[in-house]
Amino acid sequence: MTIAALIVTLLIGAIAGWLAGLIVKGHGQDLLTNIVVGIVGAIIASFLFPALGLGMSITSPILGSIIFATIGAVILLVILRLIRRA
Repeated sequence: MTIAALIVTLLIGAIAGWLAGLIVKGHGQDLLTNIVVGIVGAIIASFLFPALGLGMSITSPILGSIIFATIGAVILLVILRLIRRA
């Protein structure tokens, strides 16, 4: 992975984690946590969406990555919330 790809990955993770924190109220975190949540969300989405037969049909790959990673991060935060309540 090149330095540029790493920077893009970290930026997408940070944006996705931040957006997921806004969507799932009460999960606003610091930058590092947002990056981790966003990257883990992207990993979840990379397994979930192909299994459901969904692909990225958005013309901008970065925008599509942010959207998919955000959805995956929201799923992650909801699961974590359910686990904490149990």
